[in-house]
Amino acid sequence: MDLDQLAALRTPEGSAALTAAAGLAGGDPLAAASALRAAGVPPTLAAAALTQAELRHRAVGKFGPAADGMFLTRPGLEQATRRVVADRRAARLHAAGVRTLADLGCGLGADALAAARAGIRVYGVEADPVTAAMAAANAAAAGLADLFTVECGDATAFDVSRVDGVFCDPARRSTGTGRRIFDPRAYSPPWDFVTGLAERVPRTVVKVAPGLDHALIPTGAEAEWVGVDGDLVEAALWCGELAEAPRRATLYRQQGAEAHRHQLTGSGADEAPVGPPRRFLYDPDPAVVRAHLVAELAVELDATLGDPSIAYLYADHPTRTPYARCLEITDVLPFSLKRLRALLRDRRVGRVEILKRGSALTPEQLRRDLRLAGDAAASLVLTRIAGAPTVLIGRPVD
Repeated sequence: MDLDQLAALRTPEGSAALTAAAGLAGGDPLAAASALRAAGVPPTLAAAALTQAELRHRAVGKFGPAADGMFLTRPGLEQATRRVVADRRAARLHAAGVRTLADLGCGLGADALAAARAGIRVYGVEADPVTAAMAAANAAAAGLADLFTVECGDATAFDVSRVDGVFCDPARRSTGTGRRIFDPRAYSPPWDFVTGLAERVPRTVVKVAPGLDHALIPTGAEAEWVGVDGDLVEAALWCGELAEAPRRATLYRQQGAEAHRHQLTGSGADEAPVGPPRRFLYDPDPAVVRAHLVAELAVELDATLGDPSIAYLYADHPTRTPYARCLEITDVLPFSLKRLRALLRDRRVGRVEILKRGSALTPEQLRRDLRLAGDAAASLVLTRIAGAPTVLIGRPVD
């Protein structure tokens, strides 16, 4: 996608091509391209429209029906914030008194649009000209162009004295290759600039990769990890006046058309007690694990760890919680492939789900080695108990 192609897509002819491409999305791409060309759509415009139709189809999971009117790039869509998360972040900023916001590295505008919907005036800065133009087009399509404007430029040059809040989502992929950047010091804008924003604007939020090392969290900042339906999707640093707790795990569970939010907070420094396995095993949500809040969850569940380095919790009684999945354990065995295979054969287990923490075994290879046969199902947990390789057999608790 270049600026000329984007401009062409925003003409009446481009709009008609996008509508036609939307009806062909998800099918054979060669047949779709042929159908558009047969309808008189020029090849370049047809290709651009089909790419947008494919990306919009994929974006529905993040943005809902609004995806149908957005302009997208593959890298931009991958890094964009889900609407439910962006809306909650915007509401929290608004509640904290933010009325003007700089979105430094605004990408396609997902977070800026959420802030604008919350009534915040947003000034977006984006280094890539095409992405900046798409963000502006998305603001216009959403009817928010008066609240969200975009300039193409260097985020480090923006005068943050113009705003009372900053949101920064530094690029975490290499320009050209598209490969993920795991070292925050290689982000763009640079990490030193990003973490220094809080000293200049007391209400600053920084979106970071979920794998962020806790040692890099600025002193006094709240670090939040966000999960959606069991998937760890992002992390954010709430700095200055916005920090409310040292660590937070925020989980969204979709139930029909409504997303329910659950939040667990704590110091991130506490340690859960250790004891033998018990009847019920809890597998904490990845956001809880990454936030180092397993000890806080253990208190809620009256649970203990089986190994101080493994984030499985064990309890005598099942407790309903949004923060972990629960299994009822029927067997605890020192790991032995021969013994495990014989036990599953005797119980006619032909289907297993395999969970693992602290085990070098590959679930796919283990499933092949077990040579399963039968009509029963079971859950296998590969882990360590007091440092020893262990397999637990159980079943999910509804």
